[in-house]
Amino acid sequence: METTLEWLPAQGRPEQLLLLLHGFGATGAEMAPLAQALRSAFPQAAVLAPDAPQPSPRVPVFGTADDSLAPARQWYDVAGLTPQNWPGRVHDTLPALKTWVQAQQQRLGVDPAATALAGFSQGAVLALALALQHDGLAGRVLAFGGCLTRVPEAAPQHTTLHLFHGADDDVIPADGSRQALAQLAALQGDATLDIARGVGHGLHPALIQCALQRLQTHIPARTWRAALGAAPSAAPGAAQDVAGPH
Repeated sequence: METTLEWLPAQGRPEQLLLLLHGFGATGAEMAPLAQALRSAFPQAAVLAPDAPQPSPRVPVFGTADDSLAPARQWYDVAGLTPQNWPGRVHDTLPALKTWVQAQQQRLGVDPAATALAGFSQGAVLALALALQHDGLAGRVLAFGGCLTRVPEAAPQHTTLHLFHGADDDVIPADGSRQALAQLAALQGDATLDIARGVGHGLHPALIQCALQRLQTHIPARTWRAALGAAPSAAPGAAQDVAGPH
C-alpha cells in the first residue's frame, strides 16, 4: 500500500503510531483533518494514512466540474456486495492489512500497545474487524461511521474500541454502533461510543474532538484490572451524546 500521508516527530523516535484508514472512493488524503488533529495533540507520534490497495469507481471532486474526477481507492470491492458476501470480503482484506500494520510497527519501533488504528466508514469496518480477529495488534481502535460485520463471539481484551458516529448518518446508521457497544460490553470488552447530534456520515470536527478526548482521558479496562490484580469482569460500555454543528 502506498502511504499518502506520513508525519513523523520533528525530533526523536516516535512514541505512538497512529494509522488512519480512509473510506470508500477516497484516498489517504481524506484523513488529513484527523491526522492534523492527532499530530497537534501527540507531537511525538508517527501519523500514517495509506491508500487502499484496490481502485474504486472514480468520484467527482467537490466544487469542481463533473468531468474533474479524483483518484479513488477501496479496501474491498463493493460491486455486487450483499449482506451475505460482505463479511467474507472484509475478512479477505485482513491478512495484508495486518502485515502492513506490523511492518510499520517494526520500521518505526513502536509497540502494538502504543499503536492506534483509526478508520472512517469502510476503513472503520476494517479496523474493527482486524481488532476482533487479532486482539492486541493495536492498543486502540478509533472507528468513525463504521460497524461490525457480524455479531462478535468474543471481545478483544487487549484492544480498546472507541466508536464515533453521527446521529444523522444515513449511510451506516448509528444504531449499528449502539448495538456493537452493547454486544462488546456483554462480552467483557472495553468499548466507548460517542454520537454527535446533527451530524451525518463524515469525519466531523465534533467527532474528532471526541476521539482526542478518548485518547487523552480514557484508561483502558485492562489497565484497571492489572492495577487491581482482578480477574476479567464485565466492563460496561461508555456512551455519550455530544453536540454537533451549531
